[in-house]
Amino acid sequence: MKASAAVIEKIMFALIRVSSFVIIAFLVFMIGYIIKSGASAIDLGFFTEMPRNEMTQGGILPAILGTFYLMVGSSIIAIPIGIVTAIYLTEYAKSPRIVKVIRLGINNLAGVPSVVFGLFGLSLFVVFLGFGTSILAGSLTLGVLNLPVIIRSTEEALLVVPGTYREASLSLGATRWQTIYKIILPNALPGILTGVMLSLGRAAGETAPIMFTAAAYYTPELPTSIFNEIMALPYHIYVMATAGTHIQATRHLQYGTAIVLIALVLALNMTGLILRYRFRKRLKG
Repeated sequence: MKASAAVIEKIMFALIRVSSFVIIAFLVFMIGYIIKSGASAIDLGFFTEMPRNEMTQGGILPAILGTFYLMVGSSIIAIPIGIVTAIYLTEYAKSPRIVKVIRLGINNLAGVPSVVFGLFGLSLFVVFLGFGTSILAGSLTLGVLNLPVIIRSTEEALLVVPGTYREASLSLGATRWQTIYKIILPNALPGILTGVMLSLGRAAGETAPIMFTAAAYYTPELPTSIFNEIMALPYHIYVMATAGTHIQATRHLQYGTAIVLIALVLALNMTGLILRYRFRKRLKG
């Protein structure tokens, strides 16, 4: 029995290794193909110029800025609400039934397709509230989309903090809020940062939610107000590859934009990992 169990264990570990290598190989091939197809488009002007000649020439400055605005706007909305909700669920909610219902709603919200959030944002923010196709409407939609990620990651980070920390702080006369603010949140910060960075990456890469609420095919000027519509990297790739009038002529620009988007998401994830490592090291030290 022990011999057969050892054989099964070796087989399973071998399958896991093979699966990991296949995934890594596919990822390297995909990124390599994108870089090969779009490297010719990358230069300084690609980052600093406006599109011109029906977007067959020029750069993607409006799309880069638009993506940045949406990331910042969605973070301003989602991060405070998500963290406060997680604190309530872990530190203040007393009824297990209420907590269970709220968590069920959060889990269901996380499973809703992003295009549904786009339609929701169109109905509520664009039409009903009258924000129109704008940075504000897109940021609100992406903020709602990212809420489940931030709530769940923050909640898990708070639950990992040992209960003895809370007991020690309260026994020394600190209030519950002082305990949360000065003891629990600093120790949970690495996990919270992970959720925040994941939400930023998702906000940068989503197409369906901003298609109905914020993104435009082309804008001749940079936005000057939160009520202006914008270009964004994922939607820019989509329209050039599917709805443009010069799809073949802009193929290298499509892949070049994809390189910028992948680099942006990768930079966000790496920043999150570095910050998480440093905060953990500081807490242990």
